[in-house]
Amino acid sequence: MLALPRRPTRGPLDMADPLASTTPSTPKLTKGPSSLLSPTTSQYLTPRLPSPGPGSNLSALSSPSFRTAKTSLSPSRSNMSAITTTGGTSITSKDFSFLLRPEIYHPLTLLDVPPPFRVTSSQISPSTPLSVLISSGHFRAAAIKAASLLTSSNPSISPSNHAQIFELVYARLASLTLCNQTALAAQEVKALEDLNSAYYRDEADGKHLVPWELRVLAVRLQGMGFNDARRGVVGYYDLAREARGSLSGLKKLRRESVRGGQDGEDGNDGSGEEGKGDVEREIELWECRLAELGIRVASALIEMEDLEGATRFLSTLKADPRNPSRLSIQKALLWLCIGDVEAARACVVQRGEGQIRNTSERNVILALAAMADSEFERAVEIWRTLIEGNANDEEEEGEEEGEKAMWRQNLGVCYLYLGRMDEARTLLESLITTSHSFHALTFNLSTIYELCTERSRALKIGLAERVAALQEGGGEGGTNEGVGRGGGGWEKVNGDFKL
Repeated sequence: MLALPRRPTRGPLDMADPLASTTPSTPKLTKGPSSLLSPTTSQYLTPRLPSPGPGSNLSALSSPSFRTAKTSLSPSRSNMSAITTTGGTSITSKDFSFLLRPEIYHPLTLLDVPPPFRVTSSQISPSTPLSVLISSGHFRAAAIKAASLLTSSNPSISPSNHAQIFELVYARLASLTLCNQTALAAQEVKALEDLNSAYYRDEADGKHLVPWELRVLAVRLQGMGFNDARRGVVGYYDLAREARGSLSGLKKLRRESVRGGQDGEDGNDGSGEEGKGDVEREIELWECRLAELGIRVASALIEMEDLEGATRFLSTLKADPRNPSRLSIQKALLWLCIGDVEAARACVVQRGEGQIRNTSERNVILALAAMADSEFERAVEIWRTLIEGNANDEEEEGEEEGEKAMWRQNLGVCYLYLGRMDEARTLLESLITTSHSFHALTFNLSTIYELCTERSRALKIGLAERVAALQEGGGEGGTNEGVGRGGGGWEKVNGDFKL
């Protein structure tokens, strides 16, 4: 494939306010290359499609409430690339004020929230810290809180405080994704423009200023926002190229340190061993990131419905020698999404039980494969074995409670397909009674109500009221123990109850 030459673009930092002109139409990008976001001489630049002007990306939405408000904000160029050094520490003073504009962040309405969850007693206090909201699963409130902190004028965030700005942007986008507002996140992420731009790198050492997690999330969301799924695949490959470059540099440093250690063994004071440990941890981190990007590429191909390409790509992925079971389980789940049940089984069977760190994970894949082949009796046996085998295991009880609930829910689905409707309904309702209310559980229970009676809407509303009452009784859920359960948030939408 021939690489297209980079097309000149203009970003949010080198463009005058497009709304200040009298022309009501959407501002057009000029053909002149940008001197700030798109320098012509940089090893970090990659080909990309031209982006719309800042602020214009939101005006295409059909709803008037989502259109960009007029603003007179225009970032100053005086301090965009200045680097100050204090006490040997480099401090970037690049201006990221374009991410602090209130018109970027959309208001979240309550139209898709079931009425039982709109009462005042179910709402979270606005003074709750952002970290508590995220850890307790209140992602809708966390998204609102993050946007409030970004746009607040008292106290305001310094436009040069890139660490805090990017942390809040990541919290906003991730929370929107987790509370079923991915479409809004895909619009808001456009404000970041091209994260491969040299402007997002430290001019002193070339390191990227944006956290890795935000860059990975932005790749998928920008592909959705610009309605270009291939853009996401290319973005993952860009990140993979950077990960390989970092790995090559770290491994070279490790080889040099080994040679240096052999030459100076007599004068070793222990500092060399500490440095080697840091390098090893960095290598392990980048290897995990590279393996994760491979899984994300396969997932993106499946979302594009390019099943043939996803099949070929999955067959090329090699297991991480440090953690072979993790990649095997992830590959198996993707094979199930594609529909190749035998390939999914092979991921966990051919490797043998010795290489699968958690035997329950292997059995889960086998149970899901049996369900995919409509072997529901066989699946029921596996799910029962998993549930009964862990019933008396008190170790890591808090961490496994969510998994056990999912196993019981899948067992109820098997009962449903076997025509044992009463057993399925009793089992799923017992999970609600024990303060579980994840999406698959409420959705499947609502499906059973639709199959059992013509008065299903009343039963579904009653289910929503029970789940809301459980969350009210659990309080704000300030610890991780409540995540995914009654007192832990996880705001519901109408789709969770098929309303």
